[in-house]
Amino acid sequence: MFLRGRPITMYIPSGIRSLEELPSGPPPETLSLDWVYGYRGRDSRSNLFVLRSGEVVYFIACVVVLYRPGGGPGGPGGGGQRHYRGHTDCVRCLAVHPDGVRVASGQTAGVDKDGKPLQPVVHIWDSETLLKLQEIGLGAFERGVGALAFSAVDQGAFLCVVDDSNEHMLSVWDCGRGTKLAEIKSTNDSVLAVGFSPRDSSCIVTSGKSHVHFWNWSGGAGVPGNGTLARKQGVFGKYKKPKFIPCFVFLPVGDILTGDSEGNILTWGRSISDSKTPGRGGAKETYVITAQAHAHEGSIFALCLRRDGTVLSGGGRDRRLVQWGPGLVALQEAEIPEHFGAVRAIAEGLGSELLVGTTKNALLRGDLAQGFSPVIQGHTDELWGLCTHPFQNRFLTCGHDRQLCLWDGEGHALAWSIDLKETGLCADFHPSGAVVAVGLNTGRWLVLDTETREIVSDVTDGNEQLSVVRYSPDGLYLAIGSHDNVIYIYSVSSDGAKSSRFGRCMGHSSFITHLDWSKDGNFIMSNSGDYEILYWDVAGGCKQLRNRYESRDREWATYTCVLGFHVYGVWPDGSDGTDINSLCRSHNERVVAVADDFCKVHLFQYPCARAKAPSRMYGGHGSHVTSVRFTHDDSYLVSLGGKDASIFQWRVLSAGSQVPAPVTPSRTPSLSPASSLDV
Repeated sequence: MFLRGRPITMYIPSGIRSLEELPSGPPPETLSLDWVYGYRGRDSRSNLFVLRSGEVVYFIACVVVLYRPGGGPGGPGGGGQRHYRGHTDCVRCLAVHPDGVRVASGQTAGVDKDGKPLQPVVHIWDSETLLKLQEIGLGAFERGVGALAFSAVDQGAFLCVVDDSNEHMLSVWDCGRGTKLAEIKSTNDSVLAVGFSPRDSSCIVTSGKSHVHFWNWSGGAGVPGNGTLARKQGVFGKYKKPKFIPCFVFLPVGDILTGDSEGNILTWGRSISDSKTPGRGGAKETYVITAQAHAHEGSIFALCLRRDGTVLSGGGRDRRLVQWGPGLVALQEAEIPEHFGAVRAIAEGLGSELLVGTTKNALLRGDLAQGFSPVIQGHTDELWGLCTHPFQNRFLTCGHDRQLCLWDGEGHALAWSIDLKETGLCADFHPSGAVVAVGLNTGRWLVLDTETREIVSDVTDGNEQLSVVRYSPDGLYLAIGSHDNVIYIYSVSSDGAKSSRFGRCMGHSSFITHLDWSKDGNFIMSNSGDYEILYWDVAGGCKQLRNRYESRDREWATYTCVLGFHVYGVWPDGSDGTDINSLCRSHNERVVAVADDFCKVHLFQYPCARAKAPSRMYGGHGSHVTSVRFTHDDSYLVSLGGKDASIFQWRVLSAGSQVPAPVTPSRTPSLSPASSLDV
């Protein structure tokens, strides 16, 4: 095999007479997206709504999630998820039709596998059937879709879109026909919100950096391209002009409230304009500021009009949620705990229930009186470290946000998280499940008790980042692969709590990327950044095995090395060697999952030793997929999106069924039924 012109020699096991006898074709198993952990609150708006069905709709990566909460307000999470997966790149904004069923979602521009640009687009889809009804604006938008709004009257016949181009083009579309009715350059400043007046579709408002604009739209009798948009600028007059106006709401009386970066809520009332006043558009009425209320310390990120006519505001710096009555009299307030971040979005649920999205990618549920509890949580930065529990449906993740998180795959919830103070890049459970080893970007590695979360060991090897930590199958050794080209070997006590340096495997000419232990726990296979495959006799003193041919029949306890005879076929044609970030063989040794650099998860048959082997391919991540791991019984596959900070839990389905693939024996035989041993 050649990567970047370098030959990589792989020896064929003695039991295989011909490559032709190896299985061909994609595996019979398939994946079904079971759960998405996380919410994109850190850097997006217009990202949280409640549908007529009671489902909460939000997005992360390329997936729009429809989440049905379980339990009562402020109660446990529970519930279920459905997913709209029609987008090809990251979703950036949502709008819900007045019927509470149809949803519009706008995506950013992207590139395909060959580097060709993918154009931004808006999908209008049915939230009951998850079927796409209309694709709007393909080829019309630049960079991405920044903000969306359905008209409120006219049965929601129109959609307003603001793109992310330099001029932030504002366009109005016919939802049914998918045709553009009007378009204009809005401003060179960023636009953060858009909305139609609920009383009159000819009035559109946009707000963002240093501006509020009131647009008068004349529809051109519905003829595509014939409509006109005329702008009137909101004048602040004696009031301080804020740096940003991130949000606004229309009041039933026709006034508009804006929330700004100074922490003020401004009331804009309608005023008949003086006909002598020069202005664009010649609209008969304009909006002027009639009142100001100081509501928050720092910026106001969200405003929400409630069914009872009161208004909710959500603060950035002060993390307060305040309910306002007529005349902007404060009625009630609550503070969001600091570790969830600031208020990003507010949606009204059933009864007094509120949903709050936060800037630290959490979704909270509750009310102002009882407080809020998290129902969806996620990481806030690039993810790299992933390991699954040896005999429970639990898994652990870590990344650039310095959080180490243990997730309950059955309850779809965060079991616990701790702050590592440093970037976590890799992790592995001890076979006992009692402790977990975590490798950091500084050469430090920690061993934590999974119950108490206490650090029982803190060691540093070198001063470069650690890319892989892996316990031997019997738990007697721990191997640590570093960017200083060395694999450090430690002998480990039976409970995993204590370790002592056993030796070092030195011989790679580049940084260690992946490693696996043999089933007998005596040998290691390792890959490096310059595509070497080396073998090591650990039990015999960490010696490099010079004759690699002799390792061709060795059986491996795990298979996560991306280079090796058994996974040779997963590499695409013309690969540069960085296309595959992670790989994992199932415990039943039937399939191998692959995480690639093109936002995809693949499922191949195992062994996969035919060139350009076919796979089942699954999208949804909006960034390079950094890691994949099967749970202990192969019922689920977990995948991590790198920069999109998403965690996907896929259900593994056996051939032609909608039920989980057969359960395989766990590493603790006493915990699995005897009948499963013949699977």
